Amino acid sequence: MRIIGGIYRSRTLRAAPGRTTRPTSDRVREALFGILDAAGAVEGARALDLYAGTGALALEALSRGAKSALLVESSRTTLPVLRANIKNLDLEQRAVVLAADVEAVASHLADNGPFDLVFADPPWTLVDDGAPSRVLAELAGAGAVSARALVILEHAARSSPPQIAGLALADARRYGDTALAIYKPAILNPSRFERARTTSE
Repeated sequence: MRIIGGIYRSRTLRAAPGRTTRPTSDRVREALFGILDAAGAVEGARALDLYAGTGALALEALSRGAKSALLVESSRTTLPVLRANIKNLDLEQRAVVLAADVEAVASHLADNGPFDLVFADPPWTLVDDGAPSRVLAELAGAGAVSARALVILEHAARSSPPQIAGLALADARRYGDTALAIYKPAILNPSRFERARTTSE
């Protein structure tokens, strides 16, 4: 696993032991950040990485110019790997780890926001149960999502993108067995993300 683009391009990231963590593949990450970069959504952004795992999504964003990142992870076996990846890239000043269960701290995350990029890559069984949708709806309702924010939820391709209160689905992509649902705040007019898509088509 490696950083795909930006100033840390090709730097290797450690993987978590065992099979409990399913990092976003290099292929999917490259496709996602191609979309986000084209929309001008990464440069200067404050990122929130929920279910952070090894930190690959947030660290990719920081490599490509995001200002800062808050990474939320609860696994005791994954946390040392996450912290090591941040340290190895010398990003301790820009990346903060919150060792906690996402659902338990969701109501408090607004105190650290608002965030311009929100990544959620939970275990896919949680997506089917609706827990990440409730967390993201809570964040949107609490003002943790900025007016220009994009919210990215990774889920199984066999499942449809969930409806999330306070967010509107802007795009959905499939890559093999993986799917990405990209949302924006529901109250906004067409975002920079949508304008970028229109211009490129």
